[in-house]
Amino acid sequence: MLRYAASLTLPQLSGLSLLTIAILAAPLSVHGGDSPTQWIDEHLDEVIAVYHDFHRHPELSFHEKETAARLASKLESFGAKVTTGVGGHGVVALMENGEGPTVMLRCDLDGLPVVEETGLDYASKVTTENADGVEVGVMHACGHDIHITNLVAVARYMSEHRDEWSGTLMLIGQPAEERGAGAKAMLEDGLFERFPRPDFAIAAHVDATLPTGYIGYRAGYALANVDSCDITVKGRGGHGSYPQGCIDPITLAAHLIVDLQTIVSREIAPIEPAVVTVGSIHGGTKHNIIPDECHLQLTIRSYSPDVRKHLREAIHRKAYATAESFRAPKPEVEYSEGTPSLFNDERLVQRIVPVFMEALGDDKVTLADRSMGGEDFSRYGRAGVPIFMFRVGSVSQTRLDGFATKGQTPPSLHSAKYYPDADETLETSIRATVSALMELLPARNQ
Repeated sequence: MLRYAASLTLPQLSGLSLLTIAILAAPLSVHGGDSPTQWIDEHLDEVIAVYHDFHRHPELSFHEKETAARLASKLESFGAKVTTGVGGHGVVALMENGEGPTVMLRCDLDGLPVVEETGLDYASKVTTENADGVEVGVMHACGHDIHITNLVAVARYMSEHRDEWSGTLMLIGQPAEERGAGAKAMLEDGLFERFPRPDFAIAAHVDATLPTGYIGYRAGYALANVDSCDITVKGRGGHGSYPQGCIDPITLAAHLIVDLQTIVSREIAPIEPAVVTVGSIHGGTKHNIIPDECHLQLTIRSYSPDVRKHLREAIHRKAYATAESFRAPKPEVEYSEGTPSLFNDERLVQRIVPVFMEALGDDKVTLADRSMGGEDFSRYGRAGVPIFMFRVGSVSQTRLDGFATKGQTPPSLHSAKYYPDADETLETSIRATVSALMELLPARNQ
């Protein structure tokens, strides 16, 4: 296994990734000598069986009890010291192997409230009630099942090859990533006080547009600040035929929606990415009734802390000013589910990307665009740990070409129709992840 610290200079390119493969629990043994490629060839069927199992049994954020238990059981079988119930259903497993750095590998456990429409033999049939008591389908539509499987497979490989590395491998199964809350919950539950503080942390994420066999990376900002905002504008209800005696909150909301768009177009520098989207508006019950209030739901995206702060201030200012112009009561403006932007440590990226190239080939490692999506893996970086999240291509080139021929775009992450080509995706993610860990955890003879 090649080991070296690279001095490659990378542009600040966006990279998100997914790294995923897993394997059924098996008796521990040391197989030193086989390469990751050879190991994958020997065990891929078992890994895919594990992937199918996790895919069939998704659980929503904050409800990942059985997923966490299955993950913990597998990691214990590989000789890791496992703690469960960290920050909810979080799993922390330590594989201690002598003196050396601590390197964290993280996967996320939760699925989405989506009814699967892939038609796969192993498709999820799970339904459950959400927090509002509404029955919803549940699906791993964002590749977290790949991430879990990848971590399981990599953990087994590292356990079976303890003679090749030294230090501590810290394996994290994180809950509630889709709610942007799991990393925060684990940190607040003493993740870096109760357990060793990592010297480095890596994670992979599937990419629905990158072909299988490829890894995407980006140094610096890779994913956005994400804030959810609820605005309830107030009015004075009455009969639709008598508007002069009312304050119409729906008209007020319409003015506010337009006004909010001027924040990005006229208050934020054009070179600073920012998005303010009103994704939902609800108000009224009947044609001829002016309601008392109207509810808006916003998603707000940015990269820098200064822009994030400006957007929040401006949304408050616009909401209050619009209400005042209508002589309406002061609106309610509430924020929730905030996630900070993800900043990949440049030095760590510079060190790992050449290792990816050595493992997969220079042409299979590509610069990735920045994304306005969000990921709470960012919080570990905000806690002072150098982090690197990279993307793993998850759709075969043949399927991508098929979509292009039909003039279609591939199903995106969170789509009911998205699914990865799991064998190829996991082969790449395992090889990439193992190569990164072997670079960061020094060889036994060093």
